[in-house]
Amino acid sequence: AIADYLSRDLPYKLSSDDVFITSGCTQAIDVALTMLARPSANILLPRPCFPIYELCAAFRGLEVRRFDLLPDKGWEVDRDAIEVLADQNTVALVIINPGNPCGNVYSYQHLKEIADIAEKLKILVIADEVYGHLAFGKNPFVPMGVFGSTVPVLTLGSLSKRWIVPGWRLGWFVTTDPSGKFIKTKVVEHIKKYFDILGGPATFIQAAVPYILEQTDEVFFKKTINILKQASEICCDRIKEIPCITCPHKPQGSMAVMMKLNLPLLDDISDDIDFCFKLAKEESVIILPGTAVGLKDWLRITFAADPASLEEALVRVKSFCQRHTKFI
Repeated sequence: AIADYLSRDLPYKLSSDDVFITSGCTQAIDVALTMLARPSANILLPRPCFPIYELCAAFRGLEVRRFDLLPDKGWEVDRDAIEVLADQNTVALVIINPGNPCGNVYSYQHLKEIADIAEKLKILVIADEVYGHLAFGKNPFVPMGVFGSTVPVLTLGSLSKRWIVPGWRLGWFVTTDPSGKFIKTKVVEHIKKYFDILGGPATFIQAAVPYILEQTDEVFFKKTINILKQASEICCDRIKEIPCITCPHKPQGSMAVMMKLNLPLLDDISDDIDFCFKLAKEESVIILPGTAVGLKDWLRITFAADPASLEEALVRVKSFCQRHTKFI
């Protein structure tokens, strides 16, 4: 069922042999990095990035090398940096699209450029598409697997975001590789052996997956997209009223956005972590400090909330910033 679902957006057909079921996308991430780990190996991660990647890499002994996402270019990948960072020990490049924590959605052309670079460097791409199809801007969602004939792709995903059931812990790890490079190099064989020792999600949830993927009404998806779009606009509009926080790029998808913290405008706030701790204590509003995702003195704001709650939260953030603004 998952192979059929993902094949809808690909120029080739996946089979059930390409799909492995995981306990959420977090386990899929761990499997991907475990399969690639070897002495002296390194992996290229975006900055900012979902922090589980760095934690898994450290646990598996993979060296992390960071390439920047460019806020003034819609958080596109710094392609030149990838070529500088990669060497003979680089095993993979991670792409998160739609983006967490930035809210970006990459164009077909940008993804093609990334695939071409990966092919040139002879490294595979890990495509984290846990927010797949949650796009509400100018760019439609394009799966990285579309370029599987150019470069082998490990596609990671789950039910948690598009169907809004994170507690079900049902994810997938998929080899999108029509050229068969994973099979020829016995990568798939090793993946199967590793999955033999892993615990998967509850079987009754697995049994529901075909119905969920095939029968969910499009109205459900449209409603989710409309809510997220409305919430993202509220978030950006209210942030414009707060001088010490700026949004360099309006979110186009997913459920979060990165905001720049202008510390010189604030009194008795030392950095993004200090800002978030004091905000939580004084206003009971939780925002993730950018340091947690690799960007110091930035903020990751989640807009996956009902509009009324989001409005209230941002009013509190504004009040907090006004109290801590320097008076010159």
